[in-house]
Amino acid sequence: MREKELRTAVFLDRDGTINEEVPYLNRMEKLRLIPGAAEAIRRINESGMMAVVVTNQSGVARGFFDETFVKKTNAYLRDILRTEGALIDAFYFCPHHPTEGKGAYLQTCRCRKPAPGMLLRAAEELGIDLNHSYMVGDMLQDIEAGMRAGTRGVLVRTGNGEDSVATLTAGSESKDGATTEPVCIAADLRQAVAWIMEDRKESGR
Repeated sequence: MREKELRTAVFLDRDGTINEEVPYLNRMEKLRLIPGAAEAIRRINESGMMAVVVTNQSGVARGFFDETFVKKTNAYLRDILRTEGALIDAFYFCPHHPTEGKGAYLQTCRCRKPAPGMLLRAAEELGIDLNHSYMVGDMLQDIEAGMRAGTRGVLVRTGNGEDSVATLTAGSESKDGATTEPVCIAADLRQAVAWIMEDRKESGR
């Protein structure tokens, strides 16, 4: 695919960024949108950029739920957002964990953030120009995955965001070894997307 045909995207972490952070979300009724998330995703849609979710789901590796449940949860989230006029173009998830898990799920993989595998796969399958795209999440592993893939990272304070900001302030690294600083720290996804739209105007991205 020629470069002029490539699209740009906002890659989005799921839990703690779009919906409220729930440790190992294992029941559909626990899923609740963060205020303003649907509006933010709708704005991404209206801009012509793609909205692509990339989410670590190590609960699969740990045996808390299976891949089918993750897919059903993603479909449920997509339906909720659709009722508010917002569209997720694609979902990607990593079911692995490097130290905890069973069978094939116990592995150091290329897809678990902070590795960039999910973003690279999405770019290949969906025709995305990573160098003109963004990654938004509440953890430093999200930001580092985005950086390794070539995107610009925006950290939100929702979910685990305040802990991530504290880690940055202390000059330490995350439990996954991520140290990359975001280009912007936003209150929530709505503010993050507003910043992205301004950055695109100013930089011509």
